Amino acid sequence: MTRYERPYRGRDAYTLELFGEEWTLPVVAVDDDTYVASDAHLVLGTTRFVESAAAALADRLADRDPGIDYLVTPEAKSLPLTQALAAELDVEYVVVRKSVKSYMRDPVSVAADSITTAGEQRLVLDGADAARLDGARVALVDDAVSTGGTMASLDSLIETVDATVAARAAVFAEGREHPGVETLATLPLFVAET
Repeated sequence: MTRYERPYRGRDAYTLELFGEEWTLPVVAVDDDTYVASDAHLVLGTTRFVESAAAALADRLADRDPGIDYLVTPEAKSLPLTQALAAELDVEYVVVRKSVKSYMRDPVSVAADSITTAGEQRLVLDGADAARLDGARVALVDDAVSTGGTMASLDSLIETVDATVAARAAVFAEGREHPGVETLATLPLFVAET
């Protein structure tokens, strides 16, 4: 096992300390042998957690020179975090959808791979948002980085629209550190013993 892997052994929760508080995350299966500490209830509905995470990430991103013009985030778990972070940094944000929507004109899309989403996935940017990002410096934001697949797909999408990735940020790294991504904590992966 690696530094950030732990034996599963039927564990149903994981507790971590962050922002001076203890947070309990349920441990859920992502496949037959791998389990993660799910941050869903923290990033979708725990206001003090989201605001604390946004403030901490803003401290890490605020001194980028040159600055950040936009935040770019995939839907859906990272939306509250990104909105709070955008307010902290006083920038706008763009949401990348996971399917083409009827309101979109000239959407731009790339294939995506995520540990938490089964099957083929796409990341889709409305053409109007693509035009806004042309030439911009952006920070990619997600709630967690596991395999790095979503971040890599966001990188590809941003390259397609001629923007520059100035930073990458997530509250959590899962299972390993991710150089090049600003994170606040690393969560273990829980692995079934064979």
